[in-house]
Amino acid sequence: MAPTDLVDLAGHEQVVFCSDTDTGLHAVIAVHSTALGPALGGTRFHPYPTLDAAVGDVLRLSRAMSYKNALAGLAHGGGKAVIVGDPHTAKTPQLLRAYGRFVESLAGRYVTACDVGTYVPDMDVVAEETRWATGRSPERGGAGDSSVLTALGVFQGMRAAAQHLWGVPSLAGRRVGIAGVGKVGRRLVDHLVEDGAEIVVTDVDPAAVDAVRARHPDVAAAEDADVLARSPLDVFSPNALGGALDDDVVADLRATVVCGGANNQLAHPGVADLLARRGVVYTPDFLVNAGGVIQVSDELHGFDMERAAGRTQAIFDSTLAVLAAAEADGSTPAVAADRLAEERMAGGGATPWLPRSSPDVS
Repeated sequence: MAPTDLVDLAGHEQVVFCSDTDTGLHAVIAVHSTALGPALGGTRFHPYPTLDAAVGDVLRLSRAMSYKNALAGLAHGGGKAVIVGDPHTAKTPQLLRAYGRFVESLAGRYVTACDVGTYVPDMDVVAEETRWATGRSPERGGAGDSSVLTALGVFQGMRAAAQHLWGVPSLAGRRVGIAGVGKVGRRLVDHLVEDGAEIVVTDVDPAAVDAVRARHPDVAAAEDADVLARSPLDVFSPNALGGALDDDVVADLRATVVCGGANNQLAHPGVADLLARRGVVYTPDFLVNAGGVIQVSDELHGFDMERAAGRTQAIFDSTLAVLAAAEADGSTPAVAADRLAEERMAGGGATPWLPRSSPDVS
């Protein structure tokens, strides 16, 4: 299948292929929607085996960003970019600047940020060539590490699930299993410890587990994510790679709630139905992990952590609304979240967005 065969022209507004011979840059930028405002989404740097694989990934990710930004109440549509290559060997300042020039050429239709394989210092370099790079360092007027508010948002999603199921917006006394204690997972542990939860963690990097347990000695450790998912838990929280929930894992899952920061947690859409049939409440990942995009979007208005954190706290109310809607109409939370996002995008699509001359968009 040729890459162009993957492009859903009815669903994506624009797909841009970027190539720079001098630096070896090969990238794809996908703008799914600008119905609510300029498309916002991170840049993933990954050694895709084929261009088809890169295009397929960026199309899925950009669409998900439209839904995430809509549910977060942001004046942004969805976009995403992928740079093809091993970030450990292919990433150079020259390549990042070349990429920044492509972002700038879109005149504000796409605003970028960090994602897998790109970090705050990378966005500082990209920003040398474009006004439309967020996730920059505080020294460059940016918000810094977006995992701060990503973790806060996931915690708010958990609190909402607890309110929905148990009538109390707290995880105190509940057993929470966290798979992946990198940037987001370790910050999530801090929130849960303060809330009084019993916590079990795992990570492919033993040093990450050791760091969490050194900070919180009462936190237990599981052998791996599969063992953790099959343990008696109140909440299972995937915070590493996507696809953590497949048919086999769901069949053995003993948790009552799934709520985590990882993107694309469901191996396929049917997993949402499997979870519902087993009585497991799933808080859609693109709903609860929106704290990071809320944080970087705030840079466009002169970053204010208190303001961004306040918007992230609202994930509690959004999650409650989605869970209530799903219960009321007998659908899954995934379907209810999609419907709410689509309603917001449709409502915002009457007036087309026009790029401004500066990044102070609203």
